[in-house]
Amino acid sequence: MMIISPMRERDPWKQIKPWERTSYAVTRRAEHRRRPPRGPIPRREEGEGRCINSNVTTLPVIGGEKQKRARDRGRRRREKARRKAQMELCVRASSLLLGLLLQLLSSVDVVSAAQKFGINYGQIANNLPDPTQVAGLLQSLNVNKVKLYDADPKVLMAFANTGVEFIIAIGNENLQSMAGNPGAARQWVTQHVQPFLPATRITCITVGNEVFSGNDTGMMASLLPAMKAIYAAVGELGLGGQVTVSSAHSVNVLATSFPPSSGAFREDLAQYIQPLLDFHGQTNSPFLINAYPFFAYKASPGSVSLPYVLFEPNPGVRDPNTNLSYDNMLYAQIDAVYAAMKAMGHTDIGVRISETGWPSKGDEDEAGATVENAAAYNGNLMQRIAMNQGTPLKPNVPIDVFVFALFNEDMKPGPTSERNYGLFYPNGSPVYAINTGAGGVSGRTGPFDPYSAQMFSSASRLAMTSGMGETENLY
Repeated sequence: MMIISPMRERDPWKQIKPWERTSYAVTRRAEHRRRPPRGPIPRREEGEGRCINSNVTTLPVIGGEKQKRARDRGRRRREKARRKAQMELCVRASSLLLGLLLQLLSSVDVVSAAQKFGINYGQIANNLPDPTQVAGLLQSLNVNKVKLYDADPKVLMAFANTGVEFIIAIGNENLQSMAGNPGAARQWVTQHVQPFLPATRITCITVGNEVFSGNDTGMMASLLPAMKAIYAAVGELGLGGQVTVSSAHSVNVLATSFPPSSGAFREDLAQYIQPLLDFHGQTNSPFLINAYPFFAYKASPGSVSLPYVLFEPNPGVRDPNTNLSYDNMLYAQIDAVYAAMKAMGHTDIGVRISETGWPSKGDEDEAGATVENAAAYNGNLMQRIAMNQGTPLKPNVPIDVFVFALFNEDMKPGPTSERNYGLFYPNGSPVYAINTGAGGVSGRTGPFDPYSAQMFSSASRLAMTSGMGETENLY
């Protein structure tokens, strides 16, 4: 017997075969519209973007939200690009330090070099990096002392809360106005010093630069009164315990520098320098000297020993009056300044080298201005700084040096050498790799490749920079 199964009720959601409908596409769209949702319908709180019956989070549709997100993305991209540029600058700088640092690690305390080393940050150029990038660069190198030739607020703000000590400057053009107007001096300190303390560590103000190198007797006569006016303003504003006052001088203020014990100031400057030294003694401020052995060699390459000026092995010279031996010219110049001050009755004033160095390039008549000599001079000097070395006359007083300069400055007038004293090109790449090859210091010779080993963060090498020279009055 044939059993006939009861006719099943058709599932309304069962897929209909294409041949069972007149128009497959039309019917399918119709069924989709009729099909009820599977599961509960997510409800949305008013004004909210989260579905409370679902784990799915949706973004609320709010006016201007797209624009806000676009702005945020733009800010993030710009910040990322800024950080990348700063990091690249730091990496280039750090890689340059390796040569000297690798050598120093075996025999000296690298941190001590950072504590004794400073660098001149000149800005006569139109292609220098932003001060915020420079701040990151110097921090990565552990450089903690910087000398400016002005009081650039952008630089001072960029270095806020970094712990870097600053020497800022008052230009020669302001001396006469400040000397005759104490109010102008107070206004300058109020505007250029007070707003940045204590975030930025301003520790010294230099009033004028190499004033005695020119022929302007009016400016020479105004130097000390201007220094006194600034000193008084600093005290009146309650900053006397933080900020000292000084001025930088060329080593050419000396009439005699050899032998060092015979050091003496020029007679025509005695009327200005004697009261100036009295001021330094009363205020416990340092006497600043810009000293460049390069210029002695450039003037007489046939008679001046290159190893002697580059801190390289040489027989040295002996002072017949003290029997002290000198193996380099810079130390002889420093001790000559001490002797000259002693001759004027002062043994209570410290000497700091506010500028020194060697150019990496020069004109045809600038003997010795080469990459190799610049690397040797600065590298050997930095080794001595790192070892806390003193001069023969003051062996227990470590030399205190500010090296010129952080960057090559393309807008400086004068011979080619003036534009080539920098440790770095403006794009942050090193001008040269350090040659640590003076056996007179460590017994090692030969070039060191600064890119051959891991990176260290220290200031020893940044000091490798070269000095500015006689035309520093430009600042």
